[in-house]
Amino acid sequence: MKNSLRSAGGFTLIEIMVVIVILSMLAILVGPKIIGRTDDAKIADAKIQIKNLETALKLYKLDNGVYPATEQGLQALVEKPTAGVIPKNYRDGGYLDNKRVPKDPWDNDYIYISPGEHGDYDLSSLGADGVRGGEQKDSDVESWNLR
Repeated sequence: MKNSLRSAGGFTLIEIMVVIVILSMLAILVGPKIIGRTDDAKIADAKIQIKNLETALKLYKLDNGVYPATEQGLQALVEKPTAGVIPKNYRDGGYLDNKRVPKDPWDNDYIYISPGEHGDYDLSSLGADGVRGGEQKDSDVESWNLR
């Protein structure tokens, strides 16, 4: 009866230690690859948001004949401007579904300039560092450089 109780018992200390060592090795190998992808995901998210804002800006122009001025900013996509060129055919409910201008993935405002240096408007995010320029995760995401 003592043998049957021992065989029905739990894991030995050595078995638990082996499992912990294996899990630790997996975390060491896989962890950095997963963690490094967070920056890539934020850059991809910024590109998608810029594309969505560009679509809303194009709809605004189709309805009103002009893009919002720099002073009106992206806020013109969610509420009718009261200064500058007042849009005559402003769409009820605005041009963004969630009724607010999104912040970039680093919680900063997108930079909107109209007319822009690279087209009718320039739309950009300054990346993780919030400063113009930079490389990798700190690089700017710009409407005229999207791929």
